Amino acid sequence: MAYGYAEPQVSDFLRTVMLCESTRHLLANGAARPIADLIEPVVEEAGFRLIRVALGGGGGGRRLQVMAERADGSMNLEDCTTLSRRLSEFLDESDPIKGSYALEVSSPGLSRPLSRLEDFDKWRGSVARIELSEAVDGHRRLRGRLSGVENEVVSIEVEASQIVSIPANIISRACLLEEPAISGEKR
Repeated sequence: MAYGYAEPQVSDFLRTVMLCESTRHLLANGAARPIADLIEPVVEEAGFRLIRVALGGGGGGRRLQVMAERADGSMNLEDCTTLSRRLSEFLDESDPIKGSYALEVSSPGLSRPLSRLEDFDKWRGSVARIELSEAVDGHRRLRGRLSGVENEVVSIEVEASQIVSIPANIISRACLLEEPAISGEKR
């Protein structure tokens, strides 16, 4: 069947798509991209925001992983079940993936991906890891405290007072990191 895109071909590594607010293709790549485009309206109609779609595995062990949340950032087990059923029905009808695969629906969790430019501002002050498609200041991987976004440039404080500015179009992956608890701090 033709759905307006090439049939996804899955290799043995995980291919990920992250959707961005202003330029959707900013962090998009791989076989999961057309599937994300296809399911995003279903996810939104169900009352959720699509965070990430990943298509991975090979042979009979393929997985379609969908990460979503409500507008307020919440996503409980009942929400995952509801969205999983909606997507399962839709994917069974549209059949965009050849062969069998397992559908997994989850919340972003503690190491949530930063998939939209607005996320870098929303999580300002949080510790994050950012991987780049090309080096900035000699680094392709950065870890530090998010400082925000301006004109599609993400800023991260990598050491005390050392701010690195990263053009958003070279960010290949970004996620929050769980900060270690300070001694005596209650969680």
